[in-house]
Amino acid sequence: MIRNILLGAVALGLMSSASYAAAAAGDPAAGQQIFQARCAACHTVTPDGNPGFTGPNLRGVVGRKSGTGAGFPYSDAMKGAGITWDQEKIKAYLAGPPAMVPGGKMAFVGPTDPDDVNNVVAYLASLK
Repeated sequence: MIRNILLGAVALGLMSSASYAAAAAGDPAAGQQIFQARCAACHTVTPDGNPGFTGPNLRGVVGRKSGTGAGFPYSDAMKGAGITWDQEKIKAYLAGPPAMVPGGKMAFVGPTDPDDVNNVVAYLASLK
């Protein structure tokens, strides 16, 4: 009986870990909606760039070096930051852009709800 209880507890723990990992991975469809509501005023994700927008085009940002997206006049701070954007670095940047890249242009703090952040980052990661 104790063995069955222990096996059940282990199974429940594994299911909880799997659920947490899935939640941390984010939902790109939900992220697209959040992006449209919170980010699209300044950023595009179109294949053809972002003429006239306040922020850079974020299509393909995951894996890109900071300050190198085509067609955007990045600040010297962003060009010199030496960041290669992975999902964790994007999450950290959204939490406090000026803290991560002092002297950068982005003053807006992105979504603060962890699920929203995970969803937006999953959406950005889905764009190639």
